[in-house]
Amino acid sequence: MSENKIHIFDTTLRDGEQVPGCKLNTNEKIEIALKLEELGVDIIEAGFPISSPGDFASVEAVAKIIKNATVCGLTRAVQKDIEVAAEALKHAVRPRIHTGIGSSDIHIKYKFNCSREEILERAAKATKIARNLVDDVEFFCEDAGRADNAFLARLVETVIASGATVVNIPDTTGYCLPHEYGAKIAYLKNNVPNIDKAIISCHCHDDLGLSTANSISGIINGARQIECTINGLGERAGNTSLEEVVMIIQQHKEMGFYTNINSKLLNPISHLVSETMRMPVQANKAIVGANAFSHSSGIHQDGFLKADITYEIINPVEVGAEESKIVLTARSGRSALAHRFHKLGYQYTKADIDVLYDQFLKVADSKKEVMEDDLNELASAYGKKEAVV
Repeated sequence: MSENKIHIFDTTLRDGEQVPGCKLNTNEKIEIALKLEELGVDIIEAGFPISSPGDFASVEAVAKIIKNATVCGLTRAVQKDIEVAAEALKHAVRPRIHTGIGSSDIHIKYKFNCSREEILERAAKATKIARNLVDDVEFFCEDAGRADNAFLARLVETVIASGATVVNIPDTTGYCLPHEYGAKIAYLKNNVPNIDKAIISCHCHDDLGLSTANSISGIINGARQIECTINGLGERAGNTSLEEVVMIIQQHKEMGFYTNINSKLLNPISHLVSETMRMPVQANKAIVGANAFSHSSGIHQDGFLKADITYEIINPVEVGAEESKIVLTARSGRSALAHRFHKLGYQYTKADIDVLYDQFLKVADSKKEVMEDDLNELASAYGKKEAVV
């Protein structure tokens, strides 16, 4: 397997579902899981089996139907959790148990009320139990973003020695700066003797708006898996956005990385997840937002109409979006107005547009956006040219 492949681990069905109001039933999880497999994700985290009978049933159903991707179930570092997850995943072609425990002194003291040594013992035990049940075990070192690097390295070494095939280094609270998170990954690569026996994974949260940047910093420094969600859904401010990291990797080929994602399916699955989970996508969201390929400033519109590369680094077709939009507002210029009239079939000269532009600005100053009906009214009032049929 290429050392430059970045494995895409999608946790929309688990971490994304933890958003209040976004609970999914089994049929909804199956529908989204099938689309994730079609998209090309490598691992689908289907849920937290022990958390409820419904979640167990959903993980089991997804495990039965997915044929190409790895299906993953989350657990705590508790034997019963792990055994229940293994039962839910028993029909999976490629099952993975994702277990773990806190790694920062904050979590060790306040959440577990134990010592670092006890954490190491519990981590080793949980990993061994999981590895006896499945061949693919991922261990998460919760709150690794705030963990002491030397202890974190001991924990990573311990779980790899106990059978972990993937080690997840979560920035659980979204605290790290990109250079700090990247340095943490590099530290592990350089200070864990058996690090070559496992894949390092990035699981970054967006509390400070840095989840995507941290994930990219992580792979630059040696991680080879990114954990993410469609539309960046997740606890609190969300997780790393799948569509963002995939397109960064695709656009910045100089990094040398690649994924198996079919980027043309990004917008369709974004819409499906938004509708199914009842969570609207903000208009200015990168890649999949309604305004991601819209232009309303006259300066931008003029440049874009001369050569789209002036203001777009991604062709909307690449991500399954509709064509770029020229939105008419009071900030729009004559070239944008002429373009929109032309699309409606009106053939106006430059002199015609100069006259129409003054009338257009009066309309534009009275509303947020000038629509097709407004343009047809302007053309009708002008009366010089008729629409071309």
